Amino acid sequence: MELVKVENTKFEWSRLERLYNEAFPAEERFPFSLMKRRALAGRADFWNLVEDGERVGMSYLIRKDDLVQLSYFAIGAEKRGIGHGTNAIKAMLGHYRGKRFFLALEDWLEECENPEERNKRHDFYLNCGLLDLPYRLKELSMTYRLMGVGGKVEPGEYKVMMDRYFGWFWKHFIRSYIVKA
Repeated sequence: MELVKVENTKFEWSRLERLYNEAFPAEERFPFSLMKRRALAGRADFWNLVEDGERVGMSYLIRKDDLVQLSYFAIGAEKRGIGHGTNAIKAMLGHYRGKRFFLALEDWLEECENPEERNKRHDFYLNCGLLDLPYRLKELSMTYRLMGVGGKVEPGEYKVMMDRYFGWFWKHFIRSYIVKA
């Protein structure tokens, strides 16, 4: 699996936006235009996930210093279930080796309509080497649990990372913060 930087072309952005909209429910999506601007400004990494020369998915990571958050990760629907997701996570962990790498996912412990799906997603990340972290992330109207490798993520440093990512204007409108679980 290769991580290939997104090309700054209309075709490429349209393709990624389609995958993003297909893979994530509306209540979990940030405005794609904001994500694109932040990636072009160097505040985030937007990757094409390429296996054997074929684009199979995308990942979007917010970073500051040694802290890296996998914010969005998707494998195309027709490419799922054949190892691309595992290969992609391993490639990202390799690329960001030595950093504190973490992600937020729907709480697999709370009552919900899709417990099997949430447990399966949690098990997937465990099998990829990520560990449960003792934090919850609150973002928009959602609450998530954190998983990661490389060390703790302190609430204050997460706030600094997100304030940098959003910038002086948006940080007042989009709240994203972590608390102890």
